[in-house]
Amino acid sequence: MVHLQALGSNGSGQLGIGHKEDVSSPETVLLPPSLTSTDTPSPKLLHIAAGGNHTMLLFDSGDLLWSGDHTEGAFGPVASLDNEDVEQPPRFRPVALPPSILANSKVTHVTATWTATIFATTTTTTPTTTTPKTTLYALGTGLKGELGLGPRTTTIHEPTPIPNFPPPNTHLTSLASCMGHTVAVLNTGEVWGWGNGRKGQLGEPSAAAVYSPRRIEGIQFPVVKVVCGREFTVLFGGPETGEMVVLGSDKWGVRSGAPSRETVRGWKDVGAGWGGVVVLTRDGGLVAWGRDDHGQLGSEENRERLGGVERIAVGSEHALALTEQGDVVVWGWGEHGNCGEIRKVEGEKGERNKIAAREEGRGIAMIGAGCATSWIAVEKQT
Repeated sequence: MVHLQALGSNGSGQLGIGHKEDVSSPETVLLPPSLTSTDTPSPKLLHIAAGGNHTMLLFDSGDLLWSGDHTEGAFGPVASLDNEDVEQPPRFRPVALPPSILANSKVTHVTATWTATIFATTTTTTPTTTTPKTTLYALGTGLKGELGLGPRTTTIHEPTPIPNFPPPNTHLTSLASCMGHTVAVLNTGEVWGWGNGRKGQLGEPSAAAVYSPRRIEGIQFPVVKVVCGREFTVLFGGPETGEMVVLGSDKWGVRSGAPSRETVRGWKDVGAGWGGVVVLTRDGGLVAWGRDDHGQLGSEENRERLGGVERIAVGSEHALALTEQGDVVVWGWGEHGNCGEIRKVEGEKGERNKIAAREEGRGIAMIGAGCATSWIAVEKQT
């Protein structure tokens, strides 16, 4: 059974917890009964994608759910729902995808800009079709190319395929967005992006708006993973190589302060906030750089005191870690409650705060972070 908890910014119901008040302690997320039933095997939560005021949940079953502000169209045709139903206590509900989209396919990736959602479907492979086919779809609003649908389409309320992408005989392996841009990695190691590229976060030439997917040229290694900040993009090669490049703005030293290849070689996971980057290393340590005026990176001392870390999640201005001991700790800017109950003491910038822990019979399956939101998926252990 899926049991998801959330805390933080909730003015638009983006936490899906039955009301629209910010909360500083974890509350239960309201999911469809089909995902919380104890009668059938529970699907696994794969990804949490957060826009400015909306949240998307993707499960390994292909179920795609939404909660939050629907006025920008980021969830599709919710206008067809009874308005009274839309305004009921906020909860997660399925995105209304046409059957044609899911024919021999399921949703495998999802990401979000401030007011849009990008998701991808992948065909089911068979003995005669061993190469998966990816189709990317856009929903919502984007004035600077965030939808990838060309200059004439800035709002779309129906899931619409991004044309001519990915190229033939390729498929998607990694997808990331931040406030205004999206970057996709293909199985060939190529990288493509669209949206706001004013600071060079989509490669050269820089452009205020890139309306359709454009290949990012000049990358000297095959890319396997991408993360996006507000005005930058970080591309990673295979963990064994330590290859990495930062594109875009150098505000907060995001480019000039990037660590060496040796420092990140063997990385286990990576994440980016609006102004900084966090890398989980193979030995369970953390490497972080970029903006830190609200303790977004955690102090070096506190990162070391965490001990071994198993998972990370990086939000807009905060980050979470799941430790080997089963604790979920958070640090950074927590004005909306996303860092739990804050007991601020002078000189404690970067101090961590425990918001959840493993209990007897219950473990932490996943953590997530969004725009001043924090997420904890709990699973029953046998």
